[in-house]
Amino acid sequence: MLSRTFLRTSARALRSAAPRAAVPASYLHTSRNPQQDKKANPGSYARTDDSITVEYPEDHELPSSTPVTGRGGQHMKRTLASFSLEGKVGVVTGGARGLGLVMGQGMVISGANLAIVDMNKEEAEKQAAELVEVFRRENPGSARVPKVTAHYADVSDADSVQSCIEDVIREHGKIDNLVTSAGFTENYKAIDYPIDRMRKLWAVNVDGTYLFATTVAKHLMARKAPGSMVFIGSMSGAIVNVPQPQAPYNGAKAAVRHLASSLAVEWAQAGIRVNCISPGYMLTALTEKILDDNPDLKRQWTSLIPQGKMGQPVDLMGPVTFLLSDASQYVTGADLRVDGGYTVT
Repeated sequence: MLSRTFLRTSARALRSAAPRAAVPASYLHTSRNPQQDKKANPGSYARTDDSITVEYPEDHELPSSTPVTGRGGQHMKRTLASFSLEGKVGVVTGGARGLGLVMGQGMVISGANLAIVDMNKEEAEKQAAELVEVFRRENPGSARVPKVTAHYADVSDADSVQSCIEDVIREHGKIDNLVTSAGFTENYKAIDYPIDRMRKLWAVNVDGTYLFATTVAKHLMARKAPGSMVFIGSMSGAIVNVPQPQAPYNGAKAAVRHLASSLAVEWAQAGIRVNCISPGYMLTALTEKILDDNPDLKRQWTSLIPQGKMGQPVDLMGPVTFLLSDASQYVTGADLRVDGGYTVT
């Protein structure tokens, strides 16, 4: 999807392949004449639009995410005990910002200890401390405060992934759950997309998912312990987004979805469940920054969503907790689409 709904693991991967002038006030813009919309040809709204260009900010310009407040606290209403992640250790890649951070926080609220993995370790350390502080504030006098740690990894590099997993195990003693949220998108016409940039996109989105999954699986198998993994795909792996062109990203997310299904079958006998969450358009801080200056594009997106609105990052807290917990112990190889109904119309 257009917005970088999945945390980028490298600012370098987002730099434009061609020389560019100063970043415009609007990160996303289109050369389409508004008057042309009144004379739209049949089918024109279901096609990609070559006039749309995207300028993503550099890593140091990315808006920092803020942990969710008011979602924790002592549970005053009855719920199934099987939804608890108490005693579990979870890893979330791309966990320093956006969707990864919010899903990690959902794991913490549900009782897990958490390892935040990101290329920006400084931001990960900041958010790890903040998650603990929010938990303390919303659970005064709690007998147990979750342990949240920060770790560096280039998810596309096997040695870096191995080193990161070893570091997490040294800190936490084990790993039970994995959420692969590291990834990014770019918007170019396919015929203009440089092959080296496509390889980088696939290396982060697909290779990164595979490397973390297999490394954690080896750890679980060595312990003879069950585990649950959630790959963060996208509705883009099942549909073609319009009007922005993004064929390589769509293909990568389709690969992530089917990788989850394939590994679910391969690892079922080992007690390791693998599922996929495919978010739709999510209103992260970065997406909001991009769309504030592009209300027409936002209207076009939301007009295609049956619920008529974009999702919020907190909308993923429940789904990820469900798929990681014993509440879904007979669910594996599934693709849970959190998209407001986009993909069923």
